[in-house]
Amino acid sequence: MLSFNNVSAGYGGVPVVKDIAFEVADGETLAIFGHNGAGKTTVMRCAVGDVTEVTGAVSYRGEAVIPGAVFRNVRRGIGFVPQGHNVFRELSVRRNLTISGLNHPDAKVDDIYRLFPILRERGGQLAGSLSGGQQQILALGMALMTQPSILLLDEPSTGLAPIIVRDVMSSLTKINRETGTTVVIVEQNIPATLKVASRALVMKAGRVVFDGPSRELERKEDLWAWF
Repeated sequence: MLSFNNVSAGYGGVPVVKDIAFEVADGETLAIFGHNGAGKTTVMRCAVGDVTEVTGAVSYRGEAVIPGAVFRNVRRGIGFVPQGHNVFRELSVRRNLTISGLNHPDAKVDDIYRLFPILRERGGQLAGSLSGGQQQILALGMALMTQPSILLLDEPSTGLAPIIVRDVMSSLTKINRETGTTVVIVEQNIPATLKVASRALVMKAGRVVFDGPSRELERKEDLWAWF
């Protein structure tokens, strides 16, 4: 579904990602780990076309992901939830969802409410008045209103209490199982993420140093030496 073939990328001539290659299969849940500055976020931005200094090939469903054409790539079915609570704080929960689905006539707010009943309960409430965890779930719902085949999430648990992290991770499992959406998660919370991801990829200094089943990564005694 999503393929990186000898991809290098950076900003202002400074390399961040260095000659990486991997594929994400349809319906998979992939976690990407690594220390700060390892290149995780840059990989996600390359996947949606938000980095212009790229060599190698990034492709989605066999067609090139076009650098600098985020809107076009999203319309093709790539959903991206950047780090932070990316919601329209002065609009209601329902209005946030409706706006997100404007270019997707088949998208239905009720489908999102079915996945996340808390959003139905808070439908008339201003998004900015929601808790951090509720805003993160709303951001997920907004991304789903674009009807993506693959959902990319950059550190969705940042700043959330452990019990809320559990809820967010549970939501990702629910999305994957009930909609068939492929999920790629960049995270610092390794234990929580390994519980929901079937496969893990570890980056260090811009390169991939591990790519395999999550259970195999859990068993590695030297895991923390990579971070």
